Amino acid sequence: MLRRYVEQILNLYNYIDGIMVSDARGVIEYYQTFRPDVNQLKESDVIGKSVLEIYPNLTEETSSMMRVLRTGKPISNEFQTLSTFKGQSIRAVNTTMPIMDGDRIVGAVDVSRYVESDYERKHITLELKEKQAERYLYTLDDIFTASQQMMLLKERIRMIADTESSVLICGETGTGKELVAQSLHTSSHRSHKRFISQNCASIPANLLESILFGTVKGSYTGAETRPGLFELADGGTLFLDEINSMEISVQAKILKAIEEKQITRIGDIKSIPVDVKIVSAINQNPMDCIREGKLREDLFYRLSVVQLTMPPLRARHNDLYFLTNAFIKEFNEKMHRNIIGIDEEVQKIFEQYDWPGNVRELKNVIEGAFNVTDSGFIQKRDLPEYLVHIGMKHQRNEFVKKESVDFNDPTFSLDGAVKAYEMQLIREALNQTKNLTEAARKLRISKQTLNYKMNKYDL
Repeated sequence: MLRRYVEQILNLYNYIDGIMVSDARGVIEYYQTFRPDVNQLKESDVIGKSVLEIYPNLTEETSSMMRVLRTGKPISNEFQTLSTFKGQSIRAVNTTMPIMDGDRIVGAVDVSRYVESDYERKHITLELKEKQAERYLYTLDDIFTASQQMMLLKERIRMIADTESSVLICGETGTGKELVAQSLHTSSHRSHKRFISQNCASIPANLLESILFGTVKGSYTGAETRPGLFELADGGTLFLDEINSMEISVQAKILKAIEEKQITRIGDIKSIPVDVKIVSAINQNPMDCIREGKLREDLFYRLSVVQLTMPPLRARHNDLYFLTNAFIKEFNEKMHRNIIGIDEEVQKIFEQYDWPGNVRELKNVIEGAFNVTDSGFIQKRDLPEYLVHIGMKHQRNEFVKKESVDFNDPTFSLDGAVKAYEMQLIREALNQTKNLTEAARKLRISKQTLNYKMNKYDL
């Protein structure tokens, strides 16, 4: 459970040299160093040991991780000299944060920058990544569609872009909610200001609060005076993704900030006015989230003044053609390729598939095919194995269905149907593989048996 925090932490900070995640007792459950030249401990040396075993020179009082586990308060940019149980000495600047489950401390995350000189120590801090880098933002022209639902959605975006009302985007994971959020921003009079996006999933409440509202120096150990995302987005748009994953305690403070149009940095008493359009997104049914206690009802009504619903890809199969061509064009430019399109067999598989991962899954499938294809068209052999299996299953079902309606045909026989089906499976296996050994492995028969059947059926 604790490992889910690692990706968010790595995305939050620049220049991390090492990261450790412990449970509530200080036993390490995740460890990674990006500087093995400085820290020679390996994952196998660390997992399952307590932090005080790994660094025997530390105590309950000198270890930042043990103090955070005891107090629940984060510690930022604290210098520590660490002596490992293998005798190596490491000097590091550490930021340590508690992992909370409601009011209960269930673990801690510790991120490090290694220090190689006293001079360097004075200048090293673990900095949060800039949330607003200069980058390309999507516009309405980037929403490729032939779907009536999506056409209406684009029209609604044009209508509401310049209003000050909050917008809630509902839709399954991978449907393109951030694309819509960015299009709302770029279609508005706020487009010359910042668009700032924050995924709220699984970030501890105290860390998310400091990210959103900012801090003042001295508000907690190592805290510096920093603006939060509400301030950075002033005059522009703040996109809060996966709000149903945000802890309830933070939801109340966001509601207050939206209603009062002002925020207070952590540790400060001064209110700061902010002018921000709030766009948020949820990947579950909002009413279910309210019933399950994942989303405050009052916050939902405040965020959903205007509600947009993203249809899943399976509900707009007509868009497969436009999206596939758009992704092929994109990866041709990125990878310097000249892929023309997909062949008919791949098109049939795409049309038969339900795409539970939606547009993001389709894009990943196209990108994966670009890495392995050696022809001008993406073919079935270039697809991930799970898609090929789904295609084969559909073909088998179609075959059985076809044969079932031919029972009254005087030429029908069980032996003939089994023979035709076996021939079809062998051809499929041969088409998907490079040699007989691989084909036999797919069919779960020996190479000798495969040779016999190919001769028997004159394949």
